[in-house]
Amino acid sequence: MSDKVVIVGGGPGGYEAAHVAAQLGAQVTIVDTDGLGGSAVLTDCVPSKTLIATSEVMSEVAEAAELGITFNDPQGDAATAIKVDLGRVNRRVKALAADQSDDIRRRLERDGVELVVGRGRLDGPDRVVVTDAEGAESVLEADAVLIATGAAPRVLPTAQPDGERILTWEQVYDLDELPEELIVVGSGVTGAEFASAYLALGVPVTLVSSRDRVLPGEDADASLVLQEVSERRGMKVLSKSRMESVTRDGDVVTVTLTDGRTVQGSHCILALGSVPNTADLGLEESGVVLKDGGFVNVDRVSRTSARGVYAAGDCTGVLMLASVAAMQGRIAMWHFLGDTVHPLDLKKVSSNVFTAPEIATVGWTQQAVDNGEIQAEVVMLPLGGNPRAKMQGVRDGFIKLICRPGTGIVVGGSVVGPRASELIHPVALAVAESITADQLAQTFTVYPSMSGSIAEAARRLHRV
Repeated sequence: MSDKVVIVGGGPGGYEAAHVAAQLGAQVTIVDTDGLGGSAVLTDCVPSKTLIATSEVMSEVAEAAELGITFNDPQGDAATAIKVDLGRVNRRVKALAADQSDDIRRRLERDGVELVVGRGRLDGPDRVVVTDAEGAESVLEADAVLIATGAAPRVLPTAQPDGERILTWEQVYDLDELPEELIVVGSGVTGAEFASAYLALGVPVTLVSSRDRVLPGEDADASLVLQEVSERRGMKVLSKSRMESVTRDGDVVTVTLTDGRTVQGSHCILALGSVPNTADLGLEESGVVLKDGGFVNVDRVSRTSARGVYAAGDCTGVLMLASVAAMQGRIAMWHFLGDTVHPLDLKKVSSNVFTAPEIATVGWTQQAVDNGEIQAEVVMLPLGGNPRAKMQGVRDGFIKLICRPGTGIVVGGSVVGPRASELIHPVALAVAESITADQLAQTFTVYPSMSGSIAEAARRLHRV
């Protein structure tokens, strides 16, 4: 008889685990409430990057004059010649998210995965109780359970979203018109992405950052480039400014800072981090240890402290990326079902911040080198000297490579520039496969191309 696997949550950690388990012959059931794809597909990654795709076009249009493109506008100003229909943009966003969710459903059904709509909770490590919309309960017996319930936007008692003008990042897609003036509270990845996107759409943006720079968790050189570009394009960045409260009076939203200053706008997006969806799931009662903040504690093969119970994705708080969630889910099933498994290695994870310019990273960081956590050589090559960048009018950004002295093995890198999410792949491949800087340098690149700067940076790391 095949093993029974019950997965609670249909996001990337859940549905990718389901595919692996089904492929390996298990009987798989997914219990899901909010829709297949989870927040990654329905309210976060897919929607935000679809919105950002529109903002990227606007960014390119704004700099089109340098490439010899003019507009039939008396002032010759792209910003006045082209307008954004936010209602139409958001309808496209929602349609693409729904289509992606439907695609996931069809793939799961093709693999023979059973889909149960309802809220699942543990009743011991080998039983999942499902409550449907009418309150009726059913029980699923399991040989293994995977918890993949994700996370939700963090809010504060003094900053409560109303879904109209004070918004979480899940609520912005209900807007039909561009904000007259937008305040974004929080300068992490989510806040920076929305601030950058709406700025490109022509909205005056104020970014409230409690830290001394935007994206405090990213490469400091990359953060500096992004902040300089954003401010040059008109964004107002309030550094070292902590939000005390957010209130609304009619059409005016007021953000009060802890030092007494106030900032007013027509809308406010709260980007205050995430909280795990782990409450009232019977986890601790079933022997699952939770970390501070309610995140599920897992090891590198996604095991929790309860035998036969695994967890994946944002509910674990382990590098909250859709790609990591998916890999955690796959690893869990490979481990449980006895297939070859390699423990999760976060130093091989590539990530991207979809701002303008984009910021992509992989492996060891400049900060780790500076702190003495690893001995390494670093080279940073500005993109402004790249021939293709010059042709496209790109001035901002750089390639940074980090390699071990002696062996020359590439252990990390960053790319700042247009489509950095695509350019980081050869660096990620070098990190994953322990390729040396010389090997990377000797690989042919297209001329002219942005990727040529990766090979050039690698050549600068050559030692006789």
